[in-house]
Amino acid sequence: MSEAKKRSRFFRELNAVITIAARDISLALKTPAMLIMSLAMPIVMMGLLGGSLSQNMAGGLDFDYKQFMMIGMMINMLFMTTTTGISSLVDDHETDFTQEMMVSPVSRVSIVVGKIFGSSFGAIVSMIGTIVVGLFMGITLTPLQQLLIFALSPLMCLSAGAMAMVIIGLIKNKKTANIAVMLITMPQMFLSGAIIPINNSSGFLLWLSRVLPMTYCLDLVRAVVYGGTPEYDSVVLFNPAVTLAAILGLTAVFLIIGTFFFARTEKNR
Repeated sequence: MSEAKKRSRFFRELNAVITIAARDISLALKTPAMLIMSLAMPIVMMGLLGGSLSQNMAGGLDFDYKQFMMIGMMINMLFMTTTTGISSLVDDHETDFTQEMMVSPVSRVSIVVGKIFGSSFGAIVSMIGTIVVGLFMGITLTPLQQLLIFALSPLMCLSAGAMAMVIIGLIKNKKTANIAVMLITMPQMFLSGAIIPINNSSGFLLWLSRVLPMTYCLDLVRAVVYGGTPEYDSVVLFNPAVTLAAILGLTAVFLIIGTFFFARTEKNR
């Protein structure tokens, strides 16, 4: 393939990703209720659940539990909202929009990645809501820390969406999809260390936490926030280089498997 054809194909795939993502962002902006929920969810998850845990279970820890919990909730909201957005593929299936995308001259991976990035818009709104709730709870991050977290957020959303695609790609019923979203997001919140430290996990729970992308996404963000502080060794589980490699590896595996299931299901309609 000539260099010109390679460049043309690259820009065609990039245009497909941007177009699909823009469609989902446009739909989100036209649905105020969705954005309101994205802002309200952090109040419930962090203000009520996190606040209760902070008051009743944080004694004896050698780090600030509130900051630990807020970082966990930020990444949890990215995963939860992105996964919820990916479940809209079921609606696209019912309206035959996925069939229209499948006949376009772009790769199936570009379609899935565009869908994931489109779903991440609401996830970013939820993360901003978490930061605002944190301010009311007296939890702050420096501007540099917030900037670094926002810079990492697209990778986190891609990781969340890739895992969700493995399950959502097989589901064509909206009710089942809603249940699947809960099964994907809720266990990760507890097993990955979002609100409860997992330093002492063992056995099956340890193994399960190590195959969840959120575990590594959380650890990478906490490495960024706690870098150079005395609490680093108490909070961060892995070397950041190992963590980044695990995120990229798991994301690639889930993205390939999820895209395969998605394409096969649409092809067999």
